Amino acid sequence: MNILTETKHLLLKEVRLELRQKYAISGILLYVISTVFVVYITLGQQVGGAVWAALFWIIVLFASVNAIAKSFVQESPRRQLYYYSLSNPSSVILSKMIYNGLLLLAICFLAFGVFSVVVGNPVQNSLLFYQILALGAVGFSITFTFISAISAKANQSATLMAILSFPVIIPMLMTLMRLTKIAVGLMTDTAYYQDMLILVCLDVILGALSFILFPFLWRD
Repeated sequence: MNILTETKHLLLKEVRLELRQKYAISGILLYVISTVFVVYITLGQQVGGAVWAALFWIIVLFASVNAIAKSFVQESPRRQLYYYSLSNPSSVILSKMIYNGLLLLAICFLAFGVFSVVVGNPVQNSLLFYQILALGAVGFSITFTFISAISAKANQSATLMAILSFPVIIPMLMTLMRLTKIAVGLMTDTAYYQDMLILVCLDVILGALSFILFPFLWRD
């Protein structure tokens, strides 16, 4: 069985497992909606573009951590051994990255929709902002999925994941914030494609490192 076929079957397994545990998705939805509501109660609809961008990515960041932290923790050692005996490690990490990427993309658009309805929508360049959401979801998925695999080997997985992800996610988050300010209209930069290229390069580098290092982690 080739990698693409294995990835397809493992991806379907991830979807079925998530649908079976609906409380996980419900918890993330509740977190996003309640956080936006708290922002509305505190600040109302008079939120500046810079504050809007900062709050948006803070909510997306923590929702992403909560969504992906369970990627490997929820699987027992016996199940991991079963996957190890049947699947290529590249298929395992790829399927989880794809699934988490789709999940985070849904979270990003959900947060944006709730923000737009409750707090307001200051975005002026919608096409650029949608591209930012897609690149951010992919980058968060790659980063947090691999770090989740590392932290799952430790007892304090949530703490270790937060510590390991912090230095990796900061450059990506700074670039996302800069691009969001451009999309909102706080900055005028006709060369924003360079920042987009930086995000793409970060995603490619982190993805390549994950594929190279995960097989060694998988055998441990």
